[in-house]
Amino acid sequence: MSDNVKNFIDKNWENCIRHNRKDDGTFIGMPYPYTVPAVGHFEEMYYWDTYFTNIGLMISGRYELAKSNTDNMLYLINKYGFMPNGNRTFYLGNSQPPFLSCMVKDIYDYYRDPVWLSAAYDILKKEYSFWQTKRLSAMGLNHYDGTFQNNERDFADAFFERVGIMPDIEQNKLARHTISCCESGWDMNPRWGCEGYNFAPVDLNSLLFMLEQNMAFFALELNNREDEEWNKRAELRRHLMIEKMDDGSGLLLDYNFEKDSRSCILSAASFFPLFAGLADASHADAMIKNLNRIESKNGILACEKNNEVGIYQWSYPNGWACLQYIAIIGLDNYGYKPEAKRIAEKYVKLVDKIFEETGNIWEKYNVVNGSLEVSDEYKQPAMMGWSAGVYLAADKYLSANNE
Repeated sequence: MSDNVKNFIDKNWENCIRHNRKDDGTFIGMPYPYTVPAVGHFEEMYYWDTYFTNIGLMISGRYELAKSNTDNMLYLINKYGFMPNGNRTFYLGNSQPPFLSCMVKDIYDYYRDPVWLSAAYDILKKEYSFWQTKRLSAMGLNHYDGTFQNNERDFADAFFERVGIMPDIEQNKLARHTISCCESGWDMNPRWGCEGYNFAPVDLNSLLFMLEQNMAFFALELNNREDEEWNKRAELRRHLMIEKMDDGSGLLLDYNFEKDSRSCILSAASFFPLFAGLADASHADAMIKNLNRIESKNGILACEKNNEVGIYQWSYPNGWACLQYIAIIGLDNYGYKPEAKRIAEKYVKLVDKIFEETGNIWEKYNVVNGSLEVSDEYKQPAMMGWSAGVYLAADKYLSANNE
């Protein structure tokens, strides 16, 4: 690990802290200090970014700020019935990957405050209800979707502006696909064609499995006798995912519940069942056998190389910090430590290299040639957030597993 990068991260955490209690225009005020993902680019807190940021904050000993981030999310769910994409009114139509139960578990594991956990548990029930009532398919697995805060044409146009193509489909369907991609956090990606709302994504359902399992753990801690029901829900989801998402080789892929088919593109989302611990050993083995499709010289690709037309920032040749972390932890969970260590080393070395060239860390990297030559829908920002958090986590993993 480069001391230069470590010192840079340590100094710049302070620059990422905001504290705005009052609503202001589109901005939704929150009661506690919070972190933004990139200095000078964002003033709001984002949902799934913050999970990975929290990991870095905790490694840095900033548990109080990690707890403040978590408490702000609990506040927003209590207020709106779900966790928005971020604390802006224009994000009230969509959420993001549901990592909050994992954040609550991390905070509880440190502070061991049962009164706080009891309040968080009740609020997490509201988030679970949102996914189970607003984002549940008829076959029992969940999908991304959204409601429009402005007109459909804006979302359809946004797809064209970001991807560079205008598919020959109805405007309302393209708009719905676009907002589904936004809710997934993978905006934009080629995993689902132009019908993201018809897919049960492997990453979303893995996170909801974790929510159910975390709630079972919390129920045991609180002795409220609800753990058995949560475990039943988790096992039902695991069964459905394996039944519908297994492509026959052991790979678990996004499932199109309208067409009874699976995505034809392998993505880093298939590491999430390993991260969640829901996969069988055969599924982990299948990921290892197919690792060459998704691992490149400098890290894990968002998606394997594919022939989809358009510019997708969540695709080849781009690698994102969050996906490196999911792969590292997922592989380690199933005993594939050499592979996990290799991926951690690749990310640390890549960040070190680009930092020496630019003096900064970045939102995403080209993991094929080890540069900033990314498929980009916009000028990418210099980053703290999850890039810093995952860098620190990868270094910590390497330190713990050096032989």
